[in-house]
Amino acid sequence: MGALVKLLRVGAIGEERPAVLDGEGRVRDLTGLLGGADIDGPFLAGGGLDRVRAALAGDDLPVVDTEGLRIGAPVARPEKVVCIGLNFRDHAAESGAAIPEEPVVFMKAPNTVVGPFDEVLVPRKSVKTDWEVELAVVIGKTARYLESHEEALAVIAGYAISNDVSEREFQLERGGQWDKGKSCETFNPLGPWLVTADEVADPQGLGMRLWVNGELRQDGDSKNMIFGVAEVIRYLSWFMVLEPGDVINTGTPAGVALGMPDHPYLREGDVMELEIDGLGRQRQPVGQA
Repeated sequence: MGALVKLLRVGAIGEERPAVLDGEGRVRDLTGLLGGADIDGPFLAGGGLDRVRAALAGDDLPVVDTEGLRIGAPVARPEKVVCIGLNFRDHAAESGAAIPEEPVVFMKAPNTVVGPFDEVLVPRKSVKTDWEVELAVVIGKTARYLESHEEALAVIAGYAISNDVSEREFQLERGGQWDKGKSCETFNPLGPWLVTADEVADPQGLGMRLWVNGELRQDGDSKNMIFGVAEVIRYLSWFMVLEPGDVINTGTPAGVALGMPDHPYLREGDVMELEIDGLGRQRQPVGQA
């Protein structure tokens, strides 16, 4: 499998440069290696990970001074962000929903994807903006009509932390599809890294945590998914073609504001912090659109 890889993108919004974290925790610039290309679908489908591994082994990549440097989403704007709803029994229970017999599927607009430390904006007229720590899967190969879990795992490029920010009134009280409460600007912080699949021994064994203003709100584990990662990817491939660079949000454990008696929804000035075992940590201040 070669060297384990954590990919990231650094720089101002719209000016991110591809990079990789080396074994000593240093950020290495991939700009020269990729010839101006980015960490995206063509990179993942075209052997980009193997090129990065070879360059890391040869110690040929320049070190980046990251002092004061923004970290962007680790994948350049994906074509699709596909989400699985109610995929933890405890979250379904707190939401007052029945345990789904098949995965609940909805979409988020791709332009919701922002960096892991970027500001999240409460939409105008919103009073029910909520948080959701999720395990994101990034697709590395085109997938259609997959028959087995083994085939599904083979198309995964890697994993990242995702915050599936949601506006519950827009999602649940305004009629129609959930997408309205999921696609507001800044509603999908992603990263800090894309951790390659070979670095995650078991995607169903990852602790998932989220804090708001320093108070632990979510403390779950991916082992408690109703539909595991492999089943989610297999299932989706029968309803849509999954392309390299697509992001799949696989669901959130209990602990969201919707499920709490006092419904402590997000307000300007709040701070969210998220982590998943082995995938790093996020922090987002909350502002007002």
